[in-house]
Amino acid sequence: MAKNTRTQTVADQLVAQVVAAGATRIYGIVGDSLNPVVDAVRRAADDGVDISWVHVRHEEAAAFAAAAEAELTGNLAVCAGSCGPGNLHLINGLYDANRSKVPVLAIASHIPSKQIGTQFFQETHPDRLFTECSVYSEMISSPDQAPRVIASAIHHAYGSPGVSVLTLPGDVADMDAPAPVAQVTTRPARPRVVPDAQSVQDLADAINAAKKVTIFAGVGVRGAREDVLALADKIAAPVGHSLRGKEWIQYDNPFDVGMSGLLGYGSCYDATQEADLLVLLGTDFPYDQFLPEDVRTAQVDIEPTHLGRRTRLDVAVVGDVGETVRALLPLVEPARSRKFLDSMRKAHLKSMNGVVGAYKGRSAETLTPIHPEYAADLLDQEAADDTVFTVDTGMCNVWAARYINPNGRRRVIGSFIHGSMANAVPHAIGAAFSNPGREVVAIAGDGGLSMLLGELVTIKHYDLPVKIVLFDNATLGMVRLEMLVEGLPSFGTDSPSVDYAAVARALGIHAVRIEEPGDVRAALREALDRPGPALVDIVTDPHALSIPPTITAGQVRGFATAMSKEVLGGGVGEVVSMARSNLRNVPRP
Repeated sequence: MAKNTRTQTVADQLVAQVVAAGATRIYGIVGDSLNPVVDAVRRAADDGVDISWVHVRHEEAAAFAAAAEAELTGNLAVCAGSCGPGNLHLINGLYDANRSKVPVLAIASHIPSKQIGTQFFQETHPDRLFTECSVYSEMISSPDQAPRVIASAIHHAYGSPGVSVLTLPGDVADMDAPAPVAQVTTRPARPRVVPDAQSVQDLADAINAAKKVTIFAGVGVRGAREDVLALADKIAAPVGHSLRGKEWIQYDNPFDVGMSGLLGYGSCYDATQEADLLVLLGTDFPYDQFLPEDVRTAQVDIEPTHLGRRTRLDVAVVGDVGETVRALLPLVEPARSRKFLDSMRKAHLKSMNGVVGAYKGRSAETLTPIHPEYAADLLDQEAADDTVFTVDTGMCNVWAARYINPNGRRRVIGSFIHGSMANAVPHAIGAAFSNPGREVVAIAGDGGLSMLLGELVTIKHYDLPVKIVLFDNATLGMVRLEMLVEGLPSFGTDSPSVDYAAVARALGIHAVRIEEPGDVRAALREALDRPGPALVDIVTDPHALSIPPTITAGQVRGFATAMSKEVLGGGVGEVVSMARSNLRNVPRP
């Protein structure tokens, strides 16, 4: 007997609901269990619906691309994987998206429903596996259940925000859908989270009682920039920031003292250590070794579970940073002295002209191998004022943090909480799709690029105008630094020299390999100016290392021990090269 078809399948209904929620594309790789969903996308697009399928080369890249799109647009972004290995490949990118708190929906197609629990071919349990990297993970078992579960997944992705995962057996996706059910799937307006009045007064009292106050700002200051700067001015507080807070608070900020942590620079670390009161605004900064133990600390955060979990907590305020600071400003007294602020600013300027500025300008124009700091500084100068930068984890994070300057229009996207390798190129794919006409630059390391090298095919396939600036040092630089700090000689960190420009050209992508510092600027300019994708493979000094803003005695011992082991192992040349490469970057009193 012929199948009694209806107007919509469950897959059709799923596509209609994600489109109604703001999604315009689904990133993924086709596969048998996912075929009903992919075909629903095809039919919807043929009917004029604004939805498309983006064929990536690895599902991990699909999740990263969706994460970047959600980060930049605020809209629901969707990725998908077929049963078993297909959707398992999503998991790393979904961890990144969920920890970054961006609205992503993942469709994890499943084996035929009657085979679940029988150890069938490619059987896994996605509804269990994705629980830790999502805010919502449920399986659709019947057509009648589907509309409400899909709507609930969308609401969780927007509301938390974070990743929602729908596990959908292929046979269920192909079943006839029930009559459409009205569901509210639009993005809800952001609520006002107003702090308790007594908590604000307690914070004001703590500020008024302190002679030296330092503000440390995180991503939670987004939208509250002018309020925070007004507070800093009134109480004469230096303002440091985390990496995720940099793009919202660092630019045109006369109170800026840089960034702390492993990627830090400037006088931020000293400002936090020497204060009488440290005020943490919208940050869940994880590196407690860079936070003071004996300084009174106040923390303002919209999420109460963040309060006090990284450092001591003397004053706690639950609320939006902007709402809190606006309520606080009338209650704080003007600073009686600006001496502390002035001293920290002076130290910051010295650091910027010394450590951070050591390899900028004419002093680096003749140094070979090319210093990565020099290349990053030139990229900052040549990139557009509204560029989206996507940044690989590792040393690329360091160079971007120190040399790519925000201005209120640029964006910097990275795996800043999850810390995954290979994120820059797939993040750039999502950025380019969701921001047509905007300059997108992937700051990639050779380790990250090689891990998901296949995504160069995706970029060429769609002729995406992604510009990949490759910091090619043939080593895992951040891992090497971590080994040295631990007193270990570098081992297993080096890679063979690969001409990635030649690889890209073989795919039909414009690419050049640069080995002389005098050629960097022109190569960057040409790549940025030309239409379509481009790759600039800059061969950089493998011995260039990030020096933390403060060096402990233990770290010094670690470096010394590691260098001794290098010498005893016959690597004296490596030691000399490393010393030459980093001598000017060692902080001096």
